[in-house]
Amino acid sequence: MSELDHLTRAASLAAEDTAAGVRAALDQIPWLEAAIHGDRAAGRFEAWGQSTIIDEHTGTPLLSRALFDDLHRRAGIDADWPIGNAGLLHCYGYLLSTAMTPYGLKRDRWIGAALASACGLPADAFHPWHEESTLLARATRAATAVRASPGVEATRTFGGREAHVALASARGPSALAFSIAPRAATPALLITMFPVTESATPLADFTAAEQPPWNAV
Repeated sequence: MSELDHLTRAASLAAEDTAAGVRAALDQIPWLEAAIHGDRAAGRFEAWGQSTIIDEHTGTPLLSRALFDDLHRRAGIDADWPIGNAGLLHCYGYLLSTAMTPYGLKRDRWIGAALASACGLPADAFHPWHEESTLLARATRAATAVRASPGVEATRTFGGREAHVALASARGPSALAFSIAPRAATPALLITMFPVTESATPLADFTAAEQPPWNAV
């Protein structure tokens, strides 16, 4: 069975919303617990802000409550459902999400090649089972690079909190990195990263949004 098959089976088990289902799911993918513990020890979750696990498009949870709680426990993060750490949820939580969105499964950004290609990386750059570094470490590094050298960017405030969108390319397929300050007059923290087909569309969505977009809190 391939790593992707193991991940798909684990996601199905984790969707049962029981502690037993979550344990059975994580038994399928032993590298996940090692990655979370490594990120916790390295303090990598601190570079990421808060996100809701309720999808802004469907209005439904992207993960079961049992999995949400278990992931935060392993990461050593206090979380109050449905709000948790964006790095933990958007990287590891999305890998195990079975919820279909208008843009497909959330894990596709990490499993597919579109985001990696938009970042100028090999097609498998974000495959989470690679042992040389964790998915969160690679995602943080890539998102930070997009923010540092954007092809196009936009900044605005939500309730006094500065938010920033950066795209790797000014036109065509690109990688988007979004960050927002947790409070006024504090540095922005990463929220999410994903591939886009047209740079103009997410910038327009960002400019028009009444609330922080992309499941940010």
